[in-house]
Amino acid sequence: MKKQWITFDLDGTLMQNPFGKWVFPEINETVSRWAKASIDVTSELVTEHNRRMKLERYVEAYDWDEMLEAYLEHLNIARKLNIEEIVINHCVSPKIHLLEEGILTVLGELRTRGYLVAAVTNGFFKYQYPVMEKLGLAEYFDVIVTPERARTGKPDPAILRTLEGNVIAHVGDRLDHDVQLANLYGCQSVLVYRNLPEELQALQPWQRAAHQTMHQICRAKWQEEGSVDLTESLPDVCKPKVVIGSIKELLSVSLTPDVSA
Repeated sequence: MKKQWITFDLDGTLMQNPFGKWVFPEINETVSRWAKASIDVTSELVTEHNRRMKLERYVEAYDWDEMLEAYLEHLNIARKLNIEEIVINHCVSPKIHLLEEGILTVLGELRTRGYLVAAVTNGFFKYQYPVMEKLGLAEYFDVIVTPERARTGKPDPAILRTLEGNVIAHVGDRLDHDVQLANLYGCQSVLVYRNLPEELQALQPWQRAAHQTMHQICRAKWQEEGSVDLTESLPDVCKPKVVIGSIKELLSVSLTPDVSA
């Protein structure tokens, strides 16, 4: 019997990392001090990240150390910062945290039921593992799949093909990365959306995905993620098959291929 995998995104799905509120601000502060001028390094790095993503250079798009080194050279600053070390220094509560109570219980129960569980993230291992270890997440995953290891990143379905066996579902919070990835691969696309309106909370997860209100939410979300015109229709490949308001709901959801039938 082939191995059966359930894969998870990390940031925004299971955990909060320290990049946005702590790592990038420290980089800004340090580089500005070196340059003796106020410099928005984060904006420069994100612009380069987005450029690489559009070119489908998924691995390079998440190599923050390389992008920072190149930018420092552009500024003629002959100094270096080690982003991994900065991440580790900020791996303390409340800077990092699990996004829900019971996440570890759910992951453990899925494994008890016979599934293999993998983290499939666009963050490099050296940035993600310190956070996962501190939060107690790391031990619950059979494999941690990252771009520099898989030589590609989400939404390229090849990143899931690095897992031996069948991926039956991928769980994540983004349409462009996670839902699109699952649909391109051919497994259940499970969107985590924790701000479900009351009218959707009363529905089954597969019913939510087909509801007009969810379609409107997804269109707005897709625009935010990709800065696209709302007049454009949401591509089918970015439409989730299942929508959950909590990771705990996974334990009561059928993840077989005919869940939306």
